[in-house]
Amino acid sequence: MTVRTRTVPRQIKPELEHELVRSPNMGYESSTDVGFVRCLAHGFPTPLARWHYHDEYELHLITATSGKVFVGDWIGPFQPGQLVLTGPRLPHNWVTMDLPEGGVAERDLVIQFAHDPLVQASQTIPELAELLPLLERARHGIEFFGMSEVAHAHWRKVKAAHGLRRFTAFCDFLADLAACNDYRLLSSAPLQSDDDDTSLDRINDVVNRITEQLAEPHSAAAWAAELGMSESRFSRFFRKATGNTFTDFVNRVRISRACQLLMDTDQQITHICYDVGFNSVANFNRRFLEIKGMKPSDFRRQSLTRFSGAH
Repeated sequence: MTVRTRTVPRQIKPELEHELVRSPNMGYESSTDVGFVRCLAHGFPTPLARWHYHDEYELHLITATSGKVFVGDWIGPFQPGQLVLTGPRLPHNWVTMDLPEGGVAERDLVIQFAHDPLVQASQTIPELAELLPLLERARHGIEFFGMSEVAHAHWRKVKAAHGLRRFTAFCDFLADLAACNDYRLLSSAPLQSDDDDTSLDRINDVVNRITEQLAEPHSAAAWAAELGMSESRFSRFFRKATGNTFTDFVNRVRISRACQLLMDTDQQITHICYDVGFNSVANFNRRFLEIKGMKPSDFRRQSLTRFSGAH
């Protein structure tokens, strides 16, 4: 199968996001129509898929395509069935890297909900207090495992329901998430973005181009010049937005892609090294060991039994 990497059309600016999330034309439900819990199903590419943050919690279930997911300072692969909960103002994005011609009509099933109503209600409704540890963990972003089919059924029930029945279906969903013990926290720090619109737009461009052009050389100096910044200013700007230094970010994206190739193909490790943008096998092995805690050959061998092809 031919894998195509497509450049997503230039994304909307974040100042429009609050309008878009309330626009039925973008697939979002209006909060005036449905209240506290809002659902969305969208495909890819879409102006909604970008490096961004918002005040709501967001529960993402991926139903099609695979690629790279960015949550705070976390960088990793995604594939159909991935379920992630992000907390308020935690930056995130899913970038599809195996997009078929014409895109896909449905990639994400999303639920959004606000923080304050649940926390305030938990003070008088003891049962809701069971959700507070889950909400606290969501500040880092949570990836749940083994929940794909259950989550899909829950999303459909929430989407189909209205009023009090929607809220009870939503609580049933969160109760299963709160009881799930098979999960991992993603971002190493509960990063909360306060970047302005122009900064988010710039970060989105940088992240997309690095992801789509891994084999090309990337340097902080070159990006600083392109954005009209000094290198030191760009480095501060990038780390504040992503939680990573520029070099660490590029290395993490490249190693994440290498892991995918190690699991999904039988390419020689030397070829993978150069395919993902490293200019020497020694440097590739060193960075792989730093990030994954093992050699590429050991990762491939373990993936054959431990991961069974799942990322």
